[in-house]
Amino acid sequence: MKFYDKSIPEVEKELHTSTATGLSKQEAEQRLAKDGLNELAAGKKKSLVARFLDQFKDFMIIVLIVAALLSGFVANEWTDAAIILIVVLLNAVLGVFQESRSEAAIDALKEMSTPNAHVRRDGVILEISSTEIVPGDVVLLEAGDIVPADLRWTVAESLKIEESALTGESVPVEKSNETLPEDDVALGDRVNMGYANTSVTYGRGEGIVTETGMNTEVGKIATMLNNADETTTPLQKNLNQLGKTLTIMILAICVIVFVVGVLKADPAQRNSKLMIDMFLVAVSLAVAAIPEGLPAIVTIILALGTQTMAKHKAIVRKLPAVETLGATDIICSDKTGTLTQNQMTVEKVFYNASLHNNSEEISATNPALLSMVLANDTQIQDGGALLGDPTETALIQYAFHQNIKVENLLNEYKRVQEVPFDSIRKLMSTVNKFGDKYYVAVKGAPDELLKRVTKIDKDGQVSPITEAQKQNILDTNKDLAEGALRVLGLAYKYVAEPYADPTSENVESDLIFAGLVGMIDPERPEAKAAVAEAKKAGIRTVMITGDHQITAAAIASRLGILEESPDQSHAVLTGAELDKLSDDYFIEHVKDYSVYARVSPENKVRIVKAWQANDKIVAMTGDGVNDAPSLKQADIGIGMGITGTEVSKGASDMVLADDNFATIVEAVKQGRKVFSNIQKAILYLMSCNVGEVLTVFMMTMLGWDILEPVQLLWINLVTDTFPAIALGLEPAEKGLMKRKPRGKNSNFFSGGVASSIIYQGILEGILVLGAYQFGLHVGPHVDNPTMQHADALTMAFLTLGLIQLFHAINSKYIHQSIFRKETLKNKWFNWAILGAAIVMAAVELPFLNKLFDVNELDGMQWLVVIVAGFLMIFIVEIIKFFQRKLANK
Repeated sequence: MKFYDKSIPEVEKELHTSTATGLSKQEAEQRLAKDGLNELAAGKKKSLVARFLDQFKDFMIIVLIVAALLSGFVANEWTDAAIILIVVLLNAVLGVFQESRSEAAIDALKEMSTPNAHVRRDGVILEISSTEIVPGDVVLLEAGDIVPADLRWTVAESLKIEESALTGESVPVEKSNETLPEDDVALGDRVNMGYANTSVTYGRGEGIVTETGMNTEVGKIATMLNNADETTTPLQKNLNQLGKTLTIMILAICVIVFVVGVLKADPAQRNSKLMIDMFLVAVSLAVAAIPEGLPAIVTIILALGTQTMAKHKAIVRKLPAVETLGATDIICSDKTGTLTQNQMTVEKVFYNASLHNNSEEISATNPALLSMVLANDTQIQDGGALLGDPTETALIQYAFHQNIKVENLLNEYKRVQEVPFDSIRKLMSTVNKFGDKYYVAVKGAPDELLKRVTKIDKDGQVSPITEAQKQNILDTNKDLAEGALRVLGLAYKYVAEPYADPTSENVESDLIFAGLVGMIDPERPEAKAAVAEAKKAGIRTVMITGDHQITAAAIASRLGILEESPDQSHAVLTGAELDKLSDDYFIEHVKDYSVYARVSPENKVRIVKAWQANDKIVAMTGDGVNDAPSLKQADIGIGMGITGTEVSKGASDMVLADDNFATIVEAVKQGRKVFSNIQKAILYLMSCNVGEVLTVFMMTMLGWDILEPVQLLWINLVTDTFPAIALGLEPAEKGLMKRKPRGKNSNFFSGGVASSIIYQGILEGILVLGAYQFGLHVGPHVDNPTMQHADALTMAFLTLGLIQLFHAINSKYIHQSIFRKETLKNKWFNWAILGAAIVMAAVELPFLNKLFDVNELDGMQWLVVIVAGFLMIFIVEIIKFFQRKLANK
């Protein structure tokens, strides 16, 4: 129910309570029993066992488990089966370890609740646990307190509430107890309402509790987190697709080999033994076709990517997020604290009838500077730290930057009286003893201040203010406000003695105008360059903020998100305007908007979903509680490590340790590199497996000797692991960030990878079969057919292994030539290839001959093996050359 449009008596009547006495103890107990505790309920948590079992739902994992069972129980290859199962279990353990669900975010929300609160019950003020607060309770709050529930203010004495974590408002909001006549007011504009988990920064207030627990605005966010859809990452989709493709291919191969083998046999030999033998051959081929190390290799490459990102201040909480970043099309960024510094800063000062930048020198005796320093409640701690309202601390910080000795000024102008700020007159004044006189310093809303001004100070000369001068001041105020600056007016006067009755009417009259000061939460220095770099990479930055429309447009223009004139209010969509659009219309027109202002948490989720409905991969950055649902909905949620709440970090896939927007762009680069390297590893593994399958398949079809299972397993162990992992350590290719995002529908086979796998696998098989044929005609055993066949099979075995190692070098570049200085830059890769080559050749050692069923080769036979390996590089380079020529045309 809405309460902001109801008067205080109407709220009392609706909630059956009284601001004077509050609820009775008995009524409070009944409501607590009916409505429950004032706390957040977490969603149903999955047990550790359930999470572990979830890891085995992946299609690729199921294929590997079936392959392991067939290898063990049918082919009797228990070593192969054990290796596959170890890989699967390792992948599941890593998945459980890395996974982060919404419970962390909900727990963080619950921890934000204040432990105690002051309430009025039976006319007496009590301190109770905030969990026992019920609707209708009257809560009393002062500076430093946390608002324990949603409430309607009944008393607001100079009350300011920090709501940035909930609404995105960059400065504390001035609250009042007045009824709002509008029917539909944005969350950030409901000045007569207070919300759970926000904090009081100034003044005091009392309010009637309207909602508790899960019914509060924070509770609604918790509900959204619990109910958010679990998005499937591009990596998970690609691996699922890969698993299905492999399954179809493997089943087809098994069926063809089995059927052809049976049909080719002599009808008299078609018995159960033949059936079993051919089935074992088919299963061996299936095992050879499956890249059983792929899940582990992908996991290792992702883990290595997380380490690299951590060095760049991007902490990855979910492994697939590494690769997802590389596919990002849209970065939906919160403004406050993400694109801006979340620190009010003086940018312009107007005095002596002219506008000055914050870098221009100003005198300590300038009345504008004196008024902003003296009419100020900021506390200066030891070491220079400032405590107080962000607007006021910005004024003191400006004086510090001007090398003004603020402490000396405060001692020289001792405060003796004050008229505190209130939201009605919008002014604050202090009376300060200076020598034998008293300096009255006033600051506040320019239009209210001018009503009390009769004179103006220009270059130290005081004269009566004219209407033309007043109009110039108002015009300047308007220009600064349209530039998204928060403007305060400054005035002063000297009096002979303190006031007997320091009221606003006495103190704030017959004032001398001193100037205006314009402040803003400025953009982060590196953010503009990061937005531009993202644009070059084909990534669009969208600003989503709870701040005001004019402020959002101005910051967006300064950052290059909006590239036309500074007046971009027509290009900014507010949350209220968004609520009026249908889902279908908004999905169709979401591309028309780059800035959203005054939005609610529900609006943010809707914006993310609209982009996702357009097949875009969306990254969402944020630091507040209000960002948590959209962080969880996005394909990748990016939390802020320094300014971010635990709630936003708990809902994120990645956290920026330095809160630097530019870090996101570097993380995107690393994500693209990770995808590229996984793609290279898949190209390498799949083409090698196609080569193995084709070799065994053709040997079977032609009636030749067939490679032994132990030989195939050894090749897979030696060539499919360390070289593939080393490909994951390849540095980023040049021009990686000048490419457009690859798109949501792309996969690991896109960009020519599928065709490369096919032709390179066929080439590998042809070269191995050629080496086998050469082996039948060279070497020392040409007169001994049995030994010669064993030599030929040994040559085929070693050629297959060596070709795969040479092919790993080919796989460094899918289309580019490997003949460049960067090719050997990866030292890990160089050592992996050298080590694998030594291990592969070690089977020729006398004591290993029998284990691998191989013969010792002479020099001519080794020459054939080595030449076949070099031909793999030479032929692939020729094909790449013509591919590049065709692409250029």
